[in-house]
Amino acid sequence: MSELRQRPGRDADGQQQDSEGKESEFESKLDGETASDSECKSEIAQAAPVDDTPEVLNRALSNLSSRWKNWWVRGILTLAMIVFFFIIIYLGPMVLMMIVMCVQIKCFQEIITIGYNVYHSYELPWFRTLSWYFLLCVNYFFYGETVTDYFFTLVQREEPLRILSKYHRFISFALYLTGFCMFVLSLVKKHYRLQFYMFGWTHVTLLIVVTQSHLIIHNLFEGMIWFIVPISCVICNDIMAYMFGFFFGRTPLIKLSPKKTWEGFIGGFFATVVFGLLLSYVMSGYRCFVCPVEFNNDTNSFTVDCDPPELFQLQEYNIPLVLQSVVGWKTVRMYPFQIHSIALSTFASLIGPFGGFFASGFKRAFKIKDFANTIPGHGGIMDRFDCQYLMATFVNVYIASFIRGPNPSKLIQQLLTLRPDQQLNIFNTLKAHLVDKGMLAGSEDA
Repeated sequence: MSELRQRPGRDADGQQQDSEGKESEFESKLDGETASDSECKSEIAQAAPVDDTPEVLNRALSNLSSRWKNWWVRGILTLAMIVFFFIIIYLGPMVLMMIVMCVQIKCFQEIITIGYNVYHSYELPWFRTLSWYFLLCVNYFFYGETVTDYFFTLVQREEPLRILSKYHRFISFALYLTGFCMFVLSLVKKHYRLQFYMFGWTHVTLLIVVTQSHLIIHNLFEGMIWFIVPISCVICNDIMAYMFGFFFGRTPLIKLSPKKTWEGFIGGFFATVVFGLLLSYVMSGYRCFVCPVEFNNDTNSFTVDCDPPELFQLQEYNIPLVLQSVVGWKTVRMYPFQIHSIALSTFASLIGPFGGFFASGFKRAFKIKDFANTIPGHGGIMDRFDCQYLMATFVNVYIASFIRGPNPSKLIQQLLTLRPDQQLNIFNTLKAHLVDKGMLAGSEDA
């Protein structure tokens, strides 16, 4: 801070040039390509992660080399996370939504903390407070939209909720505008550029973390299979790419992640596609996985009971002539969803890893190994979900483009909010349309 204080005896221009020079100097220190070796070593030493492996594992694996020790630590913790994943699936969609919310908050905290650690010496006012305030505003907007869509009857039943729903977007905008004004009032001379850096940092983090976690919840409401299969494919690809790379990896894949190899990338792809087909076949036979998650107003609880749509009913497909001589079959029975699972698993194994590469580039830019030390051998929560967020966006776009049609229940909900004359006008228009198509008998009065 002493370097940034005004020095007596300088004119205004001199002070401004000195301030800009100092800012440029600090910015250059944050750039790995221009920083000196001593500064780089200092920064890396400060960011070097401590050994967070549990003492029990350290003692049990003390005779192994660091390579195999890391392999066992990652394997044991991976199995523990998979077991935890099965437990929360068993507990139902409400618990899954709460877990998504917790993961979102933790990922946001890890990224914001990196920004705070980089710029903490400037003592920027209100940075953390405003960051969490904007997180609250964005979550209020997104979850308010979700509540209105999926809990419409409950919202209309309660007067306070009905008012909040009616003016939801205005309230959301007012909350954001309050934070915007607070940011402007917090601007401090000589730190303008850095404060706007952090304003952008917060908003990009919100875009990456909050928006995409909201899409995960929307996928969940379409049916738990749209939540479980994509996430499982990413997990499978991560595990199998690591296994193939560990045992067979020879050819480096990308400079951002020196440990990634072409052998692991290709092996992970084929293993993920097979895994996606098998998992989809198993899950498509259970209503609790394929039915949309809906809110039952009578019991005030979520239900996942329905007649399985055609997408989850076994169909018979002809095998191409080229393959008939190889497999010895002419037809095969499978669920249509399994065909869609090929697209999901292909994206998870070919495009999904680029979310991890993006995160690797981000960490290299700030000379850190992991986002945090939450999970021994794996890093922070964001280190485990860097590919999941990209996958969630793809699944949501895929459903909207190829699967989902107009939702009759939502259309009815919207119609019920109209005035009686508007409802009558829509009724007459729909009746005339059906009469013209011959689906409804006309009458003299019509």
